[in-house]
Amino acid sequence: MPHKKKVVVAGHVCLDITPKFPLDKSSNLNDILLPGKLVHMQGADIHTGGVVANTGLALNLFGANVSLNGKIGQDAFGKLVLDLLNDYVDTSYMAVSNDSNTSYTIVLAAPGVDRIFLHSPGSNDTFTFEDLSLDAIKEANLFHFGYPPLMKRMYENEGEQLIRIFKTVKEIGVVTSLDMAAVDPKSKAGHVDWETILSRILPYVDIFVPSIEELCYMIDHERYVDWQKRAAGKDIIEILSISEDVKPLADKILGMGAKVLLLKCGALGLYYRAANEDIFNQLSIPDMCISEWTELEHFEESYIPDRLVSATGAGDTCIAAFLYAMLNGYSLKQSLQLGAAAGASCVTEFDPLSGLLAIDELQQKINSGWEKQRKL
Repeated sequence: MPHKKKVVVAGHVCLDITPKFPLDKSSNLNDILLPGKLVHMQGADIHTGGVVANTGLALNLFGANVSLNGKIGQDAFGKLVLDLLNDYVDTSYMAVSNDSNTSYTIVLAAPGVDRIFLHSPGSNDTFTFEDLSLDAIKEANLFHFGYPPLMKRMYENEGEQLIRIFKTVKEIGVVTSLDMAAVDPKSKAGHVDWETILSRILPYVDIFVPSIEELCYMIDHERYVDWQKRAAGKDIIEILSISEDVKPLADKILGMGAKVLLLKCGALGLYYRAANEDIFNQLSIPDMCISEWTELEHFEESYIPDRLVSATGAGDTCIAAFLYAMLNGYSLKQSLQLGAAAGASCVTEFDPLSGLLAIDELQQKINSGWEKQRKL
């Protein structure tokens, strides 16, 4: 059996509680959530969430040797998080806060309505460099960190703690990847200079995997406002073009120092850009054919899911498949296809993992002619 690649997934972790609405797409959320109204639900889906759980467990399912490095509280939710994770992955590097609660999210995923998240950051806000497990990272092939906009200490002081983390990991010689999260404009994170933080952190980031909307909000807010106006209430993704909207942001990010950029473009797919070979060669991934990955631009359309139940965790599992394939010598084309396929299989269930197929099963479904979404 081939040696499993070692991955440390760090950052945001929480407990996701998703009440199950009756599958009536004619319902309007405004008619459902009325003060004093009793709504009959169909149970609730309770699972771990955040990048540590979603991406970490997906990487484990695909075949990686995964260790998790998040932070929980000493409370019932924290015990439940560990109980849910312990059956699958190494949680011995999870940090515990003595003075903050475990993070949780209430996910309102009513039929026909985009998700609404009621989120308590809890102990994620207290995560610092000192909570990092360097012992685990020293043995890893990849260090993946996610959701700094939902972790107060990661964006305070122009990202001082986040930069210290990534700089230290790069000095150890481990490949790094970074995922982001949506920024609440009314939160403290919404008043942070994210462009400055990214300009400081990206020289230490090998693989940058935000969503297109997250990225635009952070580095070109004026453009983001224009997108909102053009969308006129529709999904922003529907009004974007590669050349006029996506490529300028990619150019800017590569200029800041990222070697690989993978932009999640919602239900439409994935946009890939890579730096030139001289810069790309700084990645130490033994099984990778560098020439197949460098100086390229590609858009990979999403696959049409068998059914759409909830998009919770779709981006995280998509990234997990892409990173797994990249680490294990798959071609760029295969890696992008597997990422898109994982996202499409994830959305068929309420939680991120129940609908997820193994890598071989995803590949088989792709090879059998899985139908694609329209082009961006």
